[in-house]
Amino acid sequence: MIIEDTLPVLLSRLDFAFITSMHILWTPVTIGMSWLLFFLEVAWLKTGNEHWYRLQRFFEKLFIVNFGAGVATGVTMEMAFGILYGPFSQAVGPFFGNILGFETITAFMYEAGFIGLMIFGWGKIGKGMHAFATFNVALSSSLSAMWILVANGWMQSPTGIQLKDGLFQVTNWWQAIFNPNFNIGFPHMWVATVELALFFFAAVSAWFILKNRQANLFTKLLKPTLLALIIITPLQIFIGDELGREVAHDQPTSLAAMEGHFHTYLPDGKPNTSWNLIAIPDVSAGKNLFSIQIPHVLSLLETHTWDGVVTGMDHFAPNDRPNVWVPFYAFRVMVAIGFFLFFMALWGNWLRLRGKLTAEHLRKNPLFLRLLVFSGFLPYLAVWTGWWTREIGRQPWVVYNLMRTWQGVSHMGVTAESFWLIGYIIFELMVWGGAWYFFTRVIQKGPDMTSPVIGASDHDAHPSGGGIAKPTFAKPIMNKLN
Repeated sequence: MIIEDTLPVLLSRLDFAFITSMHILWTPVTIGMSWLLFFLEVAWLKTGNEHWYRLQRFFEKLFIVNFGAGVATGVTMEMAFGILYGPFSQAVGPFFGNILGFETITAFMYEAGFIGLMIFGWGKIGKGMHAFATFNVALSSSLSAMWILVANGWMQSPTGIQLKDGLFQVTNWWQAIFNPNFNIGFPHMWVATVELALFFFAAVSAWFILKNRQANLFTKLLKPTLLALIIITPLQIFIGDELGREVAHDQPTSLAAMEGHFHTYLPDGKPNTSWNLIAIPDVSAGKNLFSIQIPHVLSLLETHTWDGVVTGMDHFAPNDRPNVWVPFYAFRVMVAIGFFLFFMALWGNWLRLRGKLTAEHLRKNPLFLRLLVFSGFLPYLAVWTGWWTREIGRQPWVVYNLMRTWQGVSHMGVTAESFWLIGYIIFELMVWGGAWYFFTRVIQKGPDMTSPVIGASDHDAHPSGGGIAKPTFAKPIMNKLN
């Protein structure tokens, strides 16, 4: 216990927590937005309506800024593995080396090739080929996230491996990759990326409508965005419930921390089924100093029965229990945001059904638009709090029940740890500041409504369906040959 509570271990955890928290600001919206850009491009190709083209080109600029910030912070995070968690990186090398290698192939090779075509291919390749490039950017970014969730899910529920000679050696690749946590954790995270991107689109659209800038254009985008959200928001709540049940089964200490659930049974021997709405946890005392409880709700949530048994903290040794404060309140913030976003989707579609989702009506009653702008920030907070719940709930293990965190951190002193912590903070804040500077510049400028639409001229007659580079460079040579 003394080893686990040393300052170097705490600094390593804080450092990596800061790095991952900053990186996760960018990657989810990159994944979700890439799919939305593809659908905007398909809508343009199918309808020929240049409004979809203008919107695609506008949000593509925001995507590029976000993508650059994600790459910069992602490289930093990969460095941090070796610097801050050297023994862990060495021990999981036989498994992580392959998984992160696959992630590198999808992210830095597959995705990088097509993102070049997506960004620089306008007017140089056919419209159909450009849409194909955008699709592959979306697919590759999702594959990249999949491999990351394979690795992290395995840390939560390690299967298909054996610890031998200080190394986690794979005995069954299928079980290791499709570990129980990944099977539901990846869908939960992927849907979160789509939900985040949809609310990003909705918030930007609401801001433009409030400012009466291209209001009709962004109202056109807002309608299908809200329609998609009425599907995505309840789906995310359902998947989150399923993930909670998986955590209760495979990582009961994390579930107990998330729910502030200290006692499995009541003094009379009956199962403790009460759900704590709010509480003041006291880990050292092994109880909540204060709580507002709702009977049977915890059992209904985790076992789907009225009086099911949910394992509490009292079933585990004190030094095997995670911190309770952060998972408990972070989880509740995430759930509250999820239901609020569902409410916003319901409200928006109710306005649409009543024929009141127009720029004129929305500006007369701007509360919905203002809350929609505010809602654009909430999914970021939900992703943050969800990730903190996931990572802190696993403690004191870096690989659940197999490797403790203090065993995985690098053996550095306080001075070295502080140096890396300060350095990473400065770098990450520089990336964050630069990204938001360019975000505001792009949004303030707004969509380009004057430049010609790529492929709208005589090139549309070509079978390729898009812009074709004219061979002007070859004319002198052709003249000489003639």
